[in-house]
Amino acid sequence: MKDTLFIDPNAPPEDFQFSPKVAEVFDDMLERSVPFYKETMSMVASLLETFVAPHQVVYDLGCSTGATMIELARRLSHLDLHFIGVDNSAAMIEKATLKAEIYCKSKQLNFAQADILNFPLDKPAAIILNYTLQFIRPLQRLDFVRHLHDALSPGGLILIAEKTISHQPLFNRAFIGYYLDFKRRQGYSEIEIAKKREALENVLVPFSAAETMELLHKAGFGHVEQFFQWFNFSGFVARKAETSNGD
Repeated sequence: MKDTLFIDPNAPPEDFQFSPKVAEVFDDMLERSVPFYKETMSMVASLLETFVAPHQVVYDLGCSTGATMIELARRLSHLDLHFIGVDNSAAMIEKATLKAEIYCKSKQLNFAQADILNFPLDKPAAIILNYTLQFIRPLQRLDFVRHLHDALSPGGLILIAEKTISHQPLFNRAFIGYYLDFKRRQGYSEIEIAKKREALENVLVPFSAAETMELLHKAGFGHVEQFFQWFNFSGFVARKAETSNGD
């Protein structure tokens, strides 16, 4: 379904939530709201193919409708990876489960409705956080990412895609302007753009790219790299040491 959630100019303002009505249009929302969404997913697939051995477990935390997992399972079918998606939205998990069945991927994919902040992880080979960390309260992020580091298998990866911010006001204003132009090109009206920005204002809190990389280092990751950037959207990969002495 097409994303028209914010098309009504008379609708009362409210904070963004991952509700059933959001779940219905979420795939379209991602495609039209996240620059280079498919290309970023392709880059994640390449990193998994390079650094994850066959038959391993990969978690997608904040998996929403399962689009990332389904696409990765298709691209990496030769690795026979097992994907586990976790999301606290029942509507998202319901839609993800149905899509996995439709695309005949239900044997490779499992989903759980749970709070990702305290979901038990059993030594996965990789953890994906696509546009998820930005919705976690800033004061909770370090403890959360440290928990993910400790839960990973030695040599395991964490892959993060985020909306980011520049602390240089001149560039930050320009980057925001480029992003608004991007959304206009996707068919969003000025009303839709303004109302969604208002809805996300107190919910999505971006870090800068440098702050995210510093967070990963503080959490224990020795190898941290930024693999993607489009103005105020970024992708990061970090690897846990294979031994206590490093890689």
